[in-house]
Amino acid sequence: MTLKVDEAEDGAWTVLRITGELDIMTSPEVRQRVHEAVAGGRRELVLDLSEVFFCDSSGVGVLIAARRLLRSCQGRLHLILPAGGSEDGSHVNRVLAALGVRRLFEIYPDVPTAVDETCRPLSA
Repeated sequence: MTLKVDEAEDGAWTVLRITGELDIMTSPEVRQRVHEAVAGGRRELVLDLSEVFFCDSSGVGVLIAARRLLRSCQGRLHLILPAGGSEDGSHVNRVLAALGVRRLFEIYPDVPTAVDETCRPLSA
């Protein structure tokens, strides 16, 4: 298994929990799931990347495209990216920072914080 995507609802938010590798082979599935959510009328999306242990430029491209899609329909995209450790989404955090695109996203440490309207994103 290189990628698993689980979907859940949390209030108005659709949460896609992504596990595994987000790369050229698996990123089309994530792109499809985002498009399906938007086509289904969902405009508030959380991508939980805390269990993504590898992300290449294709994965980053999917994240940027998801942001663009949601902004085009007045939606919102929140990312879950933990800051530490080597076996979790901190890899994605480092990749986004290295490419200079982390600032494009609203990043949260966990799903409850991401869906709480009173919480602010982590600083870039």
